[in-house]
Amino acid sequence: MAGAVERKLTTIMAADAVGYSRLMEADEVATLDRLKAYRAAMVGLIERHRGRLVNTWGDAQLVEFASVVEAVQCAVEIQQELAARNADLPADRRLVFRIGVNLGDVMVEGDDLYGEGVNVAARLESLAEPGGILLSGPAYDQVRHKLGVRFAFLGERRVKNLAEPVPVWRLDLPGAPRVEAEPRPQAGAPAPDQGEEAAGSPSDDEATSPLDRLRARVPRPIAGLVGLTALLLVVNLITGPGDLWFYWPTIGIGLAVVVPRVFHARAARDRLVAAAVAIGLFVFIDLVTAGGLTWAHWPALAIGALAGAPLLFGRGGGRRG
Repeated sequence: MAGAVERKLTTIMAADAVGYSRLMEADEVATLDRLKAYRAAMVGLIERHRGRLVNTWGDAQLVEFASVVEAVQCAVEIQQELAARNADLPADRRLVFRIGVNLGDVMVEGDDLYGEGVNVAARLESLAEPGGILLSGPAYDQVRHKLGVRFAFLGERRVKNLAEPVPVWRLDLPGAPRVEAEPRPQAGAPAPDQGEEAAGSPSDDEATSPLDRLRARVPRPIAGLVGLTALLLVVNLITGPGDLWFYWPTIGIGLAVVVPRVFHARAARDRLVAAAVAIGLFVFIDLVTAGGLTWAHWPALAIGALAGAPLLFGRGGGRRG
């Protein structure tokens, strides 16, 4: 059919340098030479894993892979290779990259790729730590049982220009240093032939506002429980302020929501958030109904033990893929 858009399911890797503008301002020639050398090393690893360099702009790269496993292996090797090259350099001269990997549907036009699949990879890259690798949920599902590395679930993150939150997984590289991120410049638009926004073009504050970060940290069922409790309390106070009953449905619904998260949450943070909300719920009801803390400490101790026990036995840091 005339005008039909070609689409395909593929793996996209977006990579971008951290603090590139600052490095260029300090020493343009040395930084450009280092970028060329690092990019050549990255291209060699991309070709080894049968990837295709789709586009480059400034210090960023967009790469396509037929296999998610190959893409993630390539990302790991890139970060290891660049870390080795940076090891002998002063901290303020190191060229460190962020990487995001996504499996998604894209639109094809010649050698270029467009669409949400590209955007998600770019946004993951912008959320990653310097030297880090983030995967979308679909990409993680394809590699979790195939690679001998650890993953940590970071929750569902809301990112710019996407209506639905994206499940985000961090790949924990052995021995990888935790480097503080630098503010990302507003400048650095994508190349003219790249229709989607470039990886790293928005600032971190643009991509994740304080409200977005709060939404990402608080699981949706927990936020709903807090809102429902407030609603039941208001209805109770309006209809019968002398006869408090709101806590009975709140306790039932709260336990139904919280207990499964305490037992089955993928990450330690999710377990602790769920436990904290449950404990706060019982303390609040105890204070309202009894005028003081008379019984809330017992369920608080039980829930705290359920949430904290996996941490004591070393199972709270994420899942092994």
